Amino acid sequence: MERTIMEDNLIFYFALCLLILITSKLLLQTRSRFKKLPPSPPSLPILGNLLQLKQPLHSHLHSLSQKYGPIFSLRLGSRFAVVVSSPSAVEECFTKNDIIFANRVPLHKTKYIGYNNTVLVASSYGDHWRNLRRISSLEILSTARINSFLNLRVDETKLLLRKLARQSKNNFAKVELRSMFSDLTFNTIMRMVAGKRYYGDEADLTNVEEAKRFRDAMQEISSFSLGTKDSNLVDFLPLFRWIDYNGYKKRLQRVGKTLDELLQGLIDEHRYKKEGLESTNTLIDHLLISQESEPEYYTDKIIKGLIMVLILAGTDTSAITLEWAMSYLLNYPRVLDKARIELEAQVGEGRLVEEADVTKLSYLKSIISETMRLSPAAPMLVPHMASDDCFVGGYDVPRGTMLLVNAWAIHRDPDLWTDALIFKPERFENEEGEARKLIPFGMGRRACPGAGLAQRTVGLTLASLIQCFDWKRVSDLKIDMRESGGGLMPKAIPLEVQCKARPILSKILSQP
Repeated sequence: MERTIMEDNLIFYFALCLLILITSKLLLQTRSRFKKLPPSPPSLPILGNLLQLKQPLHSHLHSLSQKYGPIFSLRLGSRFAVVVSSPSAVEECFTKNDIIFANRVPLHKTKYIGYNNTVLVASSYGDHWRNLRRISSLEILSTARINSFLNLRVDETKLLLRKLARQSKNNFAKVELRSMFSDLTFNTIMRMVAGKRYYGDEADLTNVEEAKRFRDAMQEISSFSLGTKDSNLVDFLPLFRWIDYNGYKKRLQRVGKTLDELLQGLIDEHRYKKEGLESTNTLIDHLLISQESEPEYYTDKIIKGLIMVLILAGTDTSAITLEWAMSYLLNYPRVLDKARIELEAQVGEGRLVEEADVTKLSYLKSIISETMRLSPAAPMLVPHMASDDCFVGGYDVPRGTMLLVNAWAIHRDPDLWTDALIFKPERFENEEGEARKLIPFGMGRRACPGAGLAQRTVGLTLASLIQCFDWKRVSDLKIDMRESGGGLMPKAIPLEVQCKARPILSKILSQP
């Protein structure tokens, strides 16, 4: 027994020494080959700057940019990274160098949950990615397909309004909105995908266990965010990958297997219904029809990957945006009043606001843009990777570099925005809100293809809440606007507010 422990220790120390030699050699080669690398904070041997990273990551990297400039570098174990928090540099990355930065960084999370880095958000740039993007654009997120699910979005919005109305029919009632927004966005996506409603009074009780497994898997996946200790050590230090530090690999494999089983179950269920000539209008049904004519492009694995990305990327992000938007409106009642005046002028009080109306509600759209500016659901864009040597902002960026874009920092840059930390939707009614400064959905060929669906969901829900309820804070104190860390940026404290149904609500909800 003692001999085995001694042998294990020798192997560990040998591997550690080997890692030191390899890392040192790579570091020296990088420095000698490139003359002008971006400035960087001091780093440790082997670990580099890994132990210096703090949560929230976007805020920490912003503080570093104040010292080292809008383009600086980090040594993350064996990976060289460049952090960008300047719109001109971001534009250079995704216009002049767009193809070079079109690749993703291979991570353990996307390997074991994303079918070995083959899903749309994680796959390398090339024929496979182009095929996935084509399917997403034509079969899942086209304007026609999104329009075909309009009644579904309206139905979920009305169910939310009814739930709030029951709690606040006669007087102001305290409600917690985070869970309600989460249920709304999850139900919306799952009804599009599989025709299933998991949460709320009208949910199918036969789906309770399945719903719990889905929600538990999604919550666990969110804990594997870039910047967490386990992720940093396993993804950027090969030694910790070999020994499966803290069971990170096993945990990823377990949740990946669970999610795969759930997605395969949905596909098999719809395939069985199809064989029984039972027709439904869901994304799985449309993809299975395409599978018959092009089986090589629509394998079960590809369908599962497409559905997974839609669920993981399309639920929490919209719910988070809605929660932030309502928080800002409660802290800035003048803005809320102005939004209601616009709704009364454009829609009136005789009917519920419709999705088509949102295009005419310019101030409401400015509120959403301002919310995404100050509190983007994903403050750091999904990491990119350089496929070749290039230059950004006059600096050398070696091949294999991980590119981190700090959208949160760009959106709050006082050199770009007047009163940068103030919630002021009016800025988007003039030239200050030009598109290149606002990048909540990314930029370039790897920008989020689901932006249109997200904006429709958020726009209709927010407009309906403003039209149908009076809102106020639970106390005289302003809403706490502290942020949580991680890949996504929800509020640190779930939003609790008071609402009261407006007279128009009973009339609206009585309409078919």
